[in-house]
Amino acid sequence: MFSAIDIGIDLGTANILVYTKAKGIIINEPSVVALDAKTRAVLAVGDEAKAMLGKAPDSILVIRPLKDGVIADFDVTRDLLKIIMQRAAKQLGSAYRKPNVMVCTPSGATTVERRAIHDAVKQSGAKTVHLIEETVAAAIGADLPISEPVASVIVDIGGGTTEVGIISFGGVVSSNTVKVAGDRMDEDIIQYVRKHYNILIGERTAENIKKEIGYAPVPHEVEHMEIRGRDIMSGLPKTITLSSLETQEALKESLSAILECIRATLENCPAELSGDMVDQGVVISGGGALLKGMQEWLSKEISVPVHIAPQPLESVAIGTGLSLGMIKQLEKMSR
Repeated sequence: MFSAIDIGIDLGTANILVYTKAKGIIINEPSVVALDAKTRAVLAVGDEAKAMLGKAPDSILVIRPLKDGVIADFDVTRDLLKIIMQRAAKQLGSAYRKPNVMVCTPSGATTVERRAIHDAVKQSGAKTVHLIEETVAAAIGADLPISEPVASVIVDIGGGTTEVGIISFGGVVSSNTVKVAGDRMDEDIIQYVRKHYNILIGERTAENIKKEIGYAPVPHEVEHMEIRGRDIMSGLPKTITLSSLETQEALKESLSAILECIRATLENCPAELSGDMVDQGVVISGGGALLKGMQEWLSKEISVPVHIAPQPLESVAIGTGLSLGMIKQLEKMSR
């Protein structure tokens, strides 16, 4: 039976989430770690470490140990997971023993990358570790009928990657991954401001711009936002006003890459399942689903209904946790 010691982990490039059936999402923190530059000892993780991004002295390294949905720094990821598991233990109290853990992996992850994720979780104190493809986890978390003979199409726009999957009978029929997602959008905004205004801004500022006035290519009432950065020419702080039309322009290239990935996946779909898409539509999850105008723009571009998952930011984590209760069923279907 699914008990309090079964947990699901969404090991994302931007955020790490932990889900238990009993308490729901118990941890949701940025995948950021602050290290002592000399000893490599962990000084802070999560929100505390993210607050140091771009502000820390040379003696402190602030890094993201996960890149494009996979582990870039194994040792730091293992240390991050240990701390996250300790925090989960505190939240769960006496019910917590060595947990059974389900972790999501990107669909395009290699055997080596999957092994790295498995080992990092195992070494951080898990009893058993199971891996599930991110698209399947997102579909379960978005409450799609994945075990039925209909096409469930999920587009998960995360921090490092965008995953597109068509699922039927519990298995992935067609899938594609592109390393363009939230982080690339932030980078696009940084480059746009640098090129057009000669001003340097940081990752956190770019992320705030994306959330506040970021738009997919749809008509909208123009919004403005004041931003502060460093003038490249004078080296002094400077304030400028950015419009939502400019962010729309900055994000155009990344959104086109995501659209191409969706189209390529839909083109590989068996003819029998294509009809289901017109009825069921496409579900989008992940932080990218919350970009203003995203639903309307995608629906217009791919000519099928587009729905946003009930809890887009948490879909993968919820699906990862829930899948532990249906592991035998999933294994049967994937044979």
